[in-house]
Amino acid sequence: MCYISDLAVVSPDMLLLSNHTKQCVQLLDCLKWEVMSEVQLQHRPYRICLTDRNTAAVQVGGKKIQMIKVKDNTLTKARELTVSKDVYGLKSSRNSLVVAYRSQPWLAVISLNGKVLHQLDKSGKSQHFKDPSFMCTAPGGSMFISDRGTHTITKVDAQLTILQTFTSPLLQDPCGITAVTEDLILVCSNRNNSIVLLQPSTNTMSKLLGNDDEIAHPYSLTYCPDQKKVYVPSNFTNTIKVYQMP
Repeated sequence: MCYISDLAVVSPDMLLLSNHTKQCVQLLDCLKWEVMSEVQLQHRPYRICLTDRNTAAVQVGGKKIQMIKVKDNTLTKARELTVSKDVYGLKSSRNSLVVAYRSQPWLAVISLNGKVLHQLDKSGKSQHFKDPSFMCTAPGGSMFISDRGTHTITKVDAQLTILQTFTSPLLQDPCGITAVTEDLILVCSNRNNSIVLLQPSTNTMSKLLGNDDEIAHPYSLTYCPDQKKVYVPSNFTNTIKVYQMP
């Protein structure tokens, strides 16, 4: 079994895969469905995101974030960042990185050099998160965080101020999350075998994809705005499912 723990869109035809099983990051051509390049890592990779068109950041376990260059369909390792605590979630936002920790203060914004710029205000919010795992940035700049411990999605601004919290019986063990628009957020509901559509403006959720669409325990996903496609790895069948958005 090939376990893809996260993925990111590099271009309309290229995906970056965080291959947990093979302990590497791979560049996948989505037209040929061929791996164009891969780079081995010292630790198993988890979350992955692009900081710009030519650079990716990869959480490689513990306190390490590995930067990877993407150039001419080739991946190469660049510098490595070390943060103060174990990282669980990772996303880029406004030329910085947002990290989710396994303990308080839960969330922090750090520069690409590792300097802490903002942290979640702990006063009165120490119980808000239990297991923040995946994050996405909406086109307007807001961030959405899935929490497997509380079965919620939380919306925060660039300074990590909590704006809204969303929950639903449809949302069980929420994992991967991606933004289609500011008001269309897709979430992997792992335990419910479904992809849930969250509309923040109306505080509503609905099932977008499920068992009939060959969704089984989805863990990660990403959206390509150029082609309006959703990519969902199926770690049980070693495939990546592709769905067309309207």
